[in-house]
Amino acid sequence: MSLKLELDFQYKTSIEKLWSALTDSNKLAKWVLENDFEPVVGHQFQFRAKPNEYWDGIIDGEVLIVDPPSHLSYSWAVGEEKHTVNWTLREIEDGKVNLHLEQTGFSNVHGLEGARHGWTNWCGELDKALA
Repeated sequence: MSLKLELDFQYKTSIEKLWSALTDSNKLAKWVLENDFEPVVGHQFQFRAKPNEYWDGIIDGEVLIVDPPSHLSYSWAVGEEKHTVNWTLREIEDGKVNLHLEQTGFSNVHGLEGARHGWTNWCGELDKALA
């Protein structure tokens, strides 16, 4: 069974600025983790966190879709778990942009809820990075 996480966040910014925060390695490092991301289909990259006793701190990814400035997709693999992360950006009223996250491939609710917590925190940091 594969579970899916869906979250929406709204930011008062331009769609181009939000796209850049999702695709520029230096900007991603300010709100997610250190990385070697490049917005090029097929590019393999890593997000890197401080290792601990439970995890080596590495998230392996591969860019699957780059459709500026509205859709970005990449794989997200930690250990045996491999997910797909999809970001969809859409301009809405009052100079805001809706950022829709869909992450698929969870094998259990514990992992899904951990991701919900993590992305909610990171997307709060994104709001600060956009300011």
